[in-house]
Amino acid sequence: MPERPEPPAWAVEQPVLTVLALTAVVLGFLIVLPYLQYVLFGVVLAYILLPLQRRLERYVRPMIAAFVSVITAVIVILLPLVYILSVALRQTGQLVDAVRSGNVDIGMIEQEIAERGYEVNLTGLYETYQDAISSGAQGVATGALDIVGGLPGLMIGLTITLFVCFALLRDGEQLMAWLYRVVPIDDEIQRELFAELDQLMQASVISNVLVAAIQAVLLGVGLAVLGIPAVVLLTVLTFVLTLLPLVGAFGVWLPVAIYLVAVGRPVAAGGLVVYGLLVTFSDTYLRPALIGRTSAFNSAIIVVGIFGGLITFGAVGLFIGPVVLGGAKITLDVFARERAERDGSAPTPADDAGDEPAGDAEPSETGDAGPSEADVSSNEPDDE
Repeated sequence: MPERPEPPAWAVEQPVLTVLALTAVVLGFLIVLPYLQYVLFGVVLAYILLPLQRRLERYVRPMIAAFVSVITAVIVILLPLVYILSVALRQTGQLVDAVRSGNVDIGMIEQEIAERGYEVNLTGLYETYQDAISSGAQGVATGALDIVGGLPGLMIGLTITLFVCFALLRDGEQLMAWLYRVVPIDDEIQRELFAELDQLMQASVISNVLVAAIQAVLLGVGLAVLGIPAVVLLTVLTFVLTLLPLVGAFGVWLPVAIYLVAVGRPVAAGGLVVYGLLVTFSDTYLRPALIGRTSAFNSAIIVVGIFGGLITFGAVGLFIGPVVLGGAKITLDVFARERAERDGSAPTPADDAGDEPAGDAEPSETGDAGPSEADVSSNEPDDE
């Protein structure tokens, strides 16, 4: 049984300083915790704006470049995002009010669907879930009031986001150097972790969001051409659903196509089905081209990361949640590898190959040498 590793000498020789450092980290985290989602939003913005920052630094000082980048983010990202969300929220309220007040003729929709050979009881379904619909409407109204009533806190949070983004853009290199100096991990392992984390951020924050935005805009344009009401709300919903594997734009255009059939517009419904299929299948080409491949992402990590991130970090959890889960997997993989190497039980390439199907082994790609002639000849008598 391997011996338990001894604690670092500096921790034993300076116990008071070690305790003070740990206490400072805990207290600092408690201070950041109330505005953690805004800090993370600032990190995401800084990562998105980093290419612009590097281009601007060729011509101006880092401080001026960071200031221009932040102003660009406010004009191009934040203001349009706030406007779109406000319109979507208003359309949600209008839709809920229309259902509650009876302006939406459910009986007419039932009759249209029945004439096409499909019997449905939307009235009974509505009566069954009327309480749930009313509760949902009340929740929407309460959420809107909370947003309006919490504007001072929201403004403070956005201010923190912009300052964090500005500081990371201006002093990002100094921060990385400080992390290499302070974090008690070998520089080589830190570089590996940062490289993997960069791939996760690229896949989740930029590429995945870009795919969702492209598909949402494409479907939104199609819905607007057909004159579908609440287009902004449906576009936002398409964006959210497209972030999820195996759902995508299909979850929006199919119900809308059924609605068009119900109101007597079968041609428009058929056109929407064809167009929606094109938008949905574009995911097959866009996602691999933009996201690429990373071993830390799979469907379970994305789905759990998105929903868990929404609960834990708020709206920014849509992007941060999968990165946190993927980063945890990578960190545990590195930890297991380093522990195995320390204990002298690191897996050999032969052991790794044994975990894969025989048909998948390609020595020419991996660079592993195949079995020697002596090994093959020694196995021949056994085969006979």
